[in-house]
Amino acid sequence: MPPARGDHSARRRDVSAAVWRVLAERGFGALTLRAVAAEMGASTGLLTHYFPNKQALLRTALEVLDEVSAGRPRRTPPAEGLATVRTMLLDVLPLDADATARNRIWVGSWDVALADPELAAEHAERYRASRARLAEHVATAQRRGELPADRPAADLAAAAQSFALGLVVQALFAPEEFPPERQVRLLDDWLIALAVDRAPTDG
Repeated sequence: MPPARGDHSARRRDVSAAVWRVLAERGFGALTLRAVAAEMGASTGLLTHYFPNKQALLRTALEVLDEVSAGRPRRTPPAEGLATVRTMLLDVLPLDADATARNRIWVGSWDVALADPELAAEHAERYRASRARLAEHVATAQRRGELPADRPAADLAAAAQSFALGLVVQALFAPEEFPPERQVRLLDDWLIALAVDRAPTDG
């Protein structure tokens, strides 16, 4: 008999926590019903109430990632415009142990998502929404004369997101070559170069 609604909600939180622990310790490659059940000290049969198939397990894992990412502490931007863009990009980079763990899981999820069109579409929407948020602050920076006004804010946001994600990958594969201080310096150099290239303003 399936669990009652209240029990179901509490159990789902337990399941989500177990999924996160498996991801953080072993990555997406090790995410199986058996691994989650072992982490919970439960049977795989109990988990079929939550995961009727592997895709459901993967989707829950991505939802848990979203929740953890959304709930993590964020840096406070010192000002609007370019300062906020910089702060948002710093929040993406693996600058400490927690951010490194989250990024390892996210990068590990790419292969999983690319193998499933439905999951790939959900991933694409996640990155699209992130670009849209970033573009709002890029537009503010353009109005303040801090970034080129002759380019679409969406294009600059896409370039910024791509730079940050590329830096994430390099830092994960070669942490000795890309320590936190170098990541910050590279980001700042990139933003400075972008700002220097802004179109002249009237007056």
